[in-house]
Order: sequence, then C-alpha cells, then structure tokens
Amino acid sequence: MAAPMLRWGCRGRRWALAWVDGGSCHRRGAPTGSTSNRIRGQSSLAQQPLRTAQKPRKGEHKWAAVVGLEIHAQISSNSKLFSGSQVRFSAPPNSLVSFFDASLPGTLPVLNRRCVEAAVMTGLALNCHINKKSLFDRKHYFYADLPAGYQITQQRLPIAVNGSLTYGISAGKERGQVIPKTVRVKQIQLEQDSGKSLHDDLRSQTLVDLNRAGVGLLEVVLEPDLSCGEEAATAVRELQLILQALGTSQANMAEGQLRVDANVSVHHPGEPLGVRTEVKNLNSIRFLAKAIDYEIQRQISELENGGEILNETRSFHEKLGCTVSMRDKEAKQDYRFMPEPNLPPLLLYDATSLPTDADPQQVINIDQIREMLPELPSVTRERLVQQYGMLPEHSFTLLVFEELWKREGKTPGQIVSEKQLELMQDRGALEQFCYSVMKDHPQVVMDVKKGNPRAINKLIGLVRKATLNRADPAMIKEILEKQLSL
Repeated sequence: MAAPMLRWGCRGRRWALAWVDGGSCHRRGAPTGSTSNRIRGQSSLAQQPLRTAQKPRKGEHKWAAVVGLEIHAQISSNSKLFSGSQVRFSAPPNSLVSFFDASLPGTLPVLNRRCVEAAVMTGLALNCHINKKSLFDRKHYFYADLPAGYQITQQRLPIAVNGSLTYGISAGKERGQVIPKTVRVKQIQLEQDSGKSLHDDLRSQTLVDLNRAGVGLLEVVLEPDLSCGEEAATAVRELQLILQALGTSQANMAEGQLRVDANVSVHHPGEPLGVRTEVKNLNSIRFLAKAIDYEIQRQISELENGGEILNETRSFHEKLGCTVSMRDKEAKQDYRFMPEPNLPPLLLYDATSLPTDADPQQVINIDQIREMLPELPSVTRERLVQQYGMLPEHSFTLLVFEELWKREGKTPGQIVSEKQLELMQDRGALEQFCYSVMKDHPQVVMDVKKGNPRAINKLIGLVRKATLNRADPAMIKEILEKQLSL
C-alpha cells in the first residue's frame, strides 16, 4: 500500500488516588470560591457559598479525585496540516484561507510533512511507541466555523501511543522540595483545527474567521493519573517546556496555541468511580489549576448535600472563579467516525524497514528523527544537579534563565535590553503605536465609537502585539480612549 504524499512545511485502568478533605491535595481548607447547587434538570450560574455538609457517615469523610487531560497544541509549521495556506497569528480575518480550508467541492488534502515529523518527535520525547502505520478518520459534527461538517483526526489508530510524562511537584514546609511524579500518555494524534466564531453582541450576529481552519494540532491525551489542579498545572507546564525545547509547538497559551480540556470526578476510595464532568477550553495554566480545584470542591459539596453529578460539559468563568454548565452529555453524541477516504494510511519507517529505493522526500525515518532530539528540560535539570551539586528545586528555577547560558559574558540587564523585554516607558512612542493601530483598523475603531464593549479590547490586543507585549494595558487603554475622545 502506497504511503500518502508528503508536503514540506516549515486504557489501562490504574487510577491515582489523592485524599481530599475539604481542600486540594496539597493545601488544607476549602478555596474561597463557591459552588452551584444543582439537581437533575436544574442549573444555576450564580455563585453560592459552599454549604456545610451534614455529619457524614463513618468512613465517608475522605474523597479521591480523578483528573484526566486532553491537550491541544498547535504545531509550529509555516503552513496548515492539509493545505498550503500560511499560518500566522492575528492576520486579517479570512486572509489565510485556501479552497480546501473553505471545503469547496473537489478539493483534496495533501499531508504536511513538517506536521508528521513534529508528531513523531513529540511522541519520542514523551516515551511513546510510534506506530509505523496510522490512520486518518472523519469526526462529524456541525459548527459554523467547521465548513466541511467534519474534522480530520486519528481516532482508530493514532501516530503515537503508550508514553509517559514526568513532572515535579513542590512539597515540604516551605515547598522547596521537588517530588517527581509521572502521568501516562495514552496517545498523541494529528488533527486539524476549526475556524473561529466572533460574536458581535451589538449587532446580534456571529461572524466566522477561517484563518485557523485546518491548522495542524497535536492532541496529547493523558490518562486519569492526576488528582488535583496543582498536579495538572505542573504536568501541562512541563509538557509546554518540552514542546518548546523540541520546537514542535510554541505552546503560547495567550495566543491559543495550547488549550486544555480537563475531565474531573470524585468518589470514596473503594467505591466505583464517580460521574465525570468535562471543563473545556482552559487557556492558562493558572486558570487550569483553579478550574480543576473548584470543580473537585463543587462535586464534593454537591454529593455531600444529597445532590448528584451530571455528565456534562462545563466552562470556567474567569471573573467569578467558578465553572458553569455549557451542555448536557447524558446522551452521548454520535460523531459517526468513518475512515478518511482521501488519505491513505500514514506509513513511517525506521533504519531496518526503510526501502532501499525510497525517495527521502516522501518517507519519514523514525530513527533519524530520534537522533535529532535536543536535550529535554528534565535532562538539563538532572545535569545541573549532577554536574554542579545543585538542589533539584533550584534546577527548576534556573531553567526559566536559559537565555543566560546562550549568551556568555552578558548580564541579565544586557539580555533584557537587547531582546527588548523591558516594560515600555516611552509614552510618546506608545501613542504612535496606538495611532498606527487605529489607522490600520478603521472598522474596529468604528465599532468602538458605536459602543461595542469588546472592540476596545481588540485594539488593546493589537497594540500589545505591536509592542511585543511590552506595554502596560492600562496605559494603552488610557491613550486609546484619549485619542478616540471617549
């Protein structure tokens, strides 16, 4: 069977238990949030204080929390997964869309070689088994920003399986000691991203930007070996460092390049696992930890007050600091998975199976990619400990200073100055940035003047991008409002 054409482009059932007694697995005391009091068929978005539970029956004062993660990382590539369209953040809407991205009839996918290599490299770094044969599938569901009505993914046979991710949790009285932990990686699969829906509340309409449609994603599925928000956040941060070290993803959560879905449930040890809820689209490590810890406490409070947990999808309300219901999952959605008819199986090779007459442009050698792996963050930390007698907790800190090692003889101040990392203090220069952004985006300016509350945030974001995130958002807003005479 022939390999797909490649295009160049730059369960186990072991569950982790954690004792939860009114708090997270590493902190005592309930969080200062609230919980929703819910019974079947009812929901409330208002925050309510955690209620004091009735006296529990003997042996029921302990809870075990189970957390699993699905992480979507945008692949660092110049073009999309199945088309030649460019990938660029914050480009004008619908300016980077090919016929295939828009799902015009007769268009066919051509697999991006760079994305395949990134998936293999990530799988090797996470100790995964790389499948020499993997398959593509269609996952059917309807969204306005998914033109084809299906997503091309790898449901039956992904590119990498059965790996592991080791991370370190701070512990001890002063949280200076680092305890190594491991979470199993169930699989890594290639899939395409959807577009982006832009909701205009002022005009009561939704606009669709397809620039992101078809961008290559790595979905990293972690087994439910985690037990609290801190563990989940630390594991994701370690994965973020690995992806950045490999160069397979920039993993910038602020730009949507790393998004996390968390599956959370609680139960009494020795009893069946509880009903799980899914918290979708967590786009910061801090909010990831908060959302998981809140959801654990919400479920415990709900059960101790005689309620029940619904199998549902929830989102995290950043301002209220709580999760809110999005949709019910009691009736399982039928995605009607089917083999992708326009893509043959993806075939990979190693040194022993590589055909002698193979075109190097059309095949991928797993062993060759293995030799290209850079030093991973965990190895760097271990080297610091072994070579310099450094404490493990200090090695974690020194690794956020990588630039110091790259530039011998230069002080941190010099590096900050050369790379323009310092906070922008020149108000005149900032006023010029604001003026230029408004001149280049007249429609957004018009929306601001018409009273659209989101438009000013759009301008602030564009100015911050233009200043490489070195400007104070409060100062930007002040200047914009003055220039707009608001």
